[in-house]
Amino acid sequence: MAPVFLLTAIATLINALNIRLGRGIDRRRLILSRVRNHAGLRSDEDRTELALLSRRVRLIYFSLLAAGLGGLLICLVVAGAFVGALMAVDLSKAVAVLFILAMLAIVACLGMFLREVFLAVTGGTHRIP
Repeated sequence: MAPVFLLTAIATLINALNIRLGRGIDRRRLILSRVRNHAGLRSDEDRTELALLSRRVRLIYFSLLAAGLGGLLICLVVAGAFVGALMAVDLSKAVAVLFILAMLAIVACLGMFLREVFLAVTGGTHRIP
């Protein structure tokens, strides 16, 4: 039963990551629009912020990829448990390996997510001009 609850947590995590990805992309569009309207980058701050946003968006993307992989592996764990029970086949080792891989994917996802949050907080883009 625990893997099914884990799928709910992964879906919530993917939702939070998706929102952060959207905000990063919207911010990038705003800066690029400002650059186009002013015929070029205003300062090194624009370049720095665009580079930071690019890095953050990439981290979120790979975090989403790891979360999706973790969710897929959890689905395989649940399917393996049911197939093993229905066909009277011992799939316990395969299910355990899939679960461990899923946990590693989620750990990677959370690590990249925390790194992205760290970059957002320390990047200085939230300063008031």
